Amino acid sequence: MTRILIVEDDENIAKTIKAAVAVVGYEGYICGNGLEAVELIRREAWDVALLDVNLPDIDGFEVMRRISSRDLPVIFLTARQNVLDKVNGLRLGAEDYIVKPFEALELLARIEVVLRRANKLSSRLAYGEIEVDTASHTVTKNGKKVSLTPKEFDLFVFFLRNADVAVTRERLLSAVWGYEFEGESRTVDIHVQQVRKKLGLYDSLVTIPKLGYRLEKKE
Repeated sequence: MTRILIVEDDENIAKTIKAAVAVVGYEGYICGNGLEAVELIRREAWDVALLDVNLPDIDGFEVMRRISSRDLPVIFLTARQNVLDKVNGLRLGAEDYIVKPFEALELLARIEVVLRRANKLSSRLAYGEIEVDTASHTVTKNGKKVSLTPKEFDLFVFFLRNADVAVTRERLLSAVWGYEFEGESRTVDIHVQQVRKKLGLYDSLVTIPKLGYRLEKKE
């Protein structure tokens, strides 16, 4: 299981983050100060650290300096919007820098990007009788290959990694087609319909009126 260290001294924010990462199957562990975070990172194996800058003892930048020898992807989560702070964080080796407040889906998407970049995401995913191999870009159902277009494939993988999460059409457009994509939400609807049809997900890939879609999690 993917293990995420959440270094955040605001208990409410930390619990919200832990709940968000749990939705997609990640194990979150909360740590409230920098010195403890350094010890945990040195002592245990983590896949990603979500690191606040403003901590009660040493700040996030100092934590980053002390763990620089560790092969651990770090995402800064902070209320600091100063460009110099962001540059400092990235120069210290952070993979990303997210300014509070942020949407849970945005955070999950950024985590996924970092995990993929670090080759820490499994290339094999399953949903009932459907199996996906992201390395070979193949999908099978009951052992038989199902032909999906590249965008249909990316869309289905996104749903798999965000199962049971209500996702807006706008979020799907940005995640699958790119943040600069200027197409209409009808593009998403057409592709969702094709994924439903090809994989027989009529009862599982549900439409949420006036919002978007959700792939129901398998029991």
